[in-house]
Amino acid sequence: MSAHENHAAKNSVSEAKAKSSASSRVVIFDTTLRDGEQSPGASMNLEEKIKIALLLEEMGVDVIEAGFPIASNGDFEAVREIAKRVTESTVCGLSRAARNDIDRCWEAVQHAKQPRIHTFISTSPLHMKFKLQMSPDQVHQAIIDSVTHARNICPDVEWSCEDGSRTEHDFLCRTVETAIKAGARTINIPDTVGYAVPEEFAALIKMVINRVPNIDQAVISVHCHNDLGLGVANSLAAVGAGARQIECTINGLGERAGNAAMEEIVMALRTRQDLMPFTTGVNSEYITRASRLVSAITGFVVQPNKAIVGANAFAHESGIHQDGMLKHAGTYEIMTPESVGLGKSTLVMGKHSGRHAFRMKLKELGFDLGDNAMNEAFKRFKDLADRKKDVYDEDLVALIDDEIQHEAELIKFVSLQVIAGSRGPQTATLELEVEGKVQTATTQGNGPVDATFNAIKALVPHEAKLLLYQVSAVTQGTDAQAEVTVRLEEGGKSVNGQGAEPDTMVASARAYIHALNKLMVKRAKTAPAAMSA
Repeated sequence: MSAHENHAAKNSVSEAKAKSSASSRVVIFDTTLRDGEQSPGASMNLEEKIKIALLLEEMGVDVIEAGFPIASNGDFEAVREIAKRVTESTVCGLSRAARNDIDRCWEAVQHAKQPRIHTFISTSPLHMKFKLQMSPDQVHQAIIDSVTHARNICPDVEWSCEDGSRTEHDFLCRTVETAIKAGARTINIPDTVGYAVPEEFAALIKMVINRVPNIDQAVISVHCHNDLGLGVANSLAAVGAGARQIECTINGLGERAGNAAMEEIVMALRTRQDLMPFTTGVNSEYITRASRLVSAITGFVVQPNKAIVGANAFAHESGIHQDGMLKHAGTYEIMTPESVGLGKSTLVMGKHSGRHAFRMKLKELGFDLGDNAMNEAFKRFKDLADRKKDVYDEDLVALIDDEIQHEAELIKFVSLQVIAGSRGPQTATLELEVEGKVQTATTQGNGPVDATFNAIKALVPHEAKLLLYQVSAVTQGTDAQAEVTVRLEEGGKSVNGQGAEPDTMVASARAYIHALNKLMVKRAKTAPAAMSA
């Protein structure tokens, strides 16, 4: 083993935290960039993935599953770049039980300070018969071959038995023992289709611990899907039974009904120390920021009553609740808004605020911009302050996110004038800078949004289909900024675009242009058939 591998082995999360199932430390394995991105319509480009990965690292996430390198060149590049940029978290890539997959995965993650290969194969009778069309003995041999090969090239290997919760117990124990013998130091037992219930899943984890003789050499991990709404409950039950790694995603993003939500897991462990005396390395004050970032990038809006990060999670409308809150916050809040990074909005910024105060406020909100980006952001802030009476922290976050997203585009928004009303026709006059050249078009449509989008099509002809148009208010009031998400699809490729402005039509145009820019440069992504775990 090379010096680099020795160093990585000493620092790997699984080696450092796996020695005893009695340990109170729970490893947080985030798969937003891999399983989360498999949600239809949730694809992210390279810059967006890097942005999320760096925030996850800053949060204190132990393992970042950055993607599935064999799936496409785009996935490979994303995993490789994240591996180069992230230094504190382990960077993991997913791989099927095939030598080519494993080699491609290692090619991507080898640049990481702490690399991990996560390889998997199905073990349930249903999957083996109909999906793999392999016998149990063939699957068992594939585990030996794949884990051995992965361990020969990477010091940190994780193995998953896909559909583990529906796998026969004898075969599950046999495969787990084999994977550990072959060199896996993290064993993931997933509830791939969200079929288990907490008591049953906890019993499964206990059974594995009691029956697999070499289980003390590995960390037991769980990856629970949310098809029955039990992803978080099953994950916590598994920890109580001895699992010490939880695989989860921001906002519960993922295939079908999603995955166990990281924010719910972290705050449940933090809040209920009396029943679950376990700790994580996640700084919970980053939770709201991470939730908003993933929501903005994917276009998946968080439902208002979503636990921890929903808009209503700390809102109290009932008179009885309000009375209790005024007397003591603990009457109706089991955690503070500040504990998840949801500070109360302040109105300290306005049109008279200077550049220095603006820079300091952005640093408070977690932004550290370069001089050019700061100048552009400050200009947009001044424009916003002239049009909007009260500038909230949320307004600044939306403005900066929008500025960063639109920083380097082939098509740039210049101006928009819309004529709308009940009598019609609705007309939009749009000015764009296309590859450095300013162009103007005036078009009509069935409403102001349609007219605006028709103007974009007139200036930048394309055949993209509009799959999603979504508007939400950043803050309260009639002068609130509108945050618009647009999803476009062309040739089987879909992308999301975002825009934020006090004027909804301008925000709509910026969101559509953002998506169109991404569509123009998006590489084809053709994923293999099996990507679950």
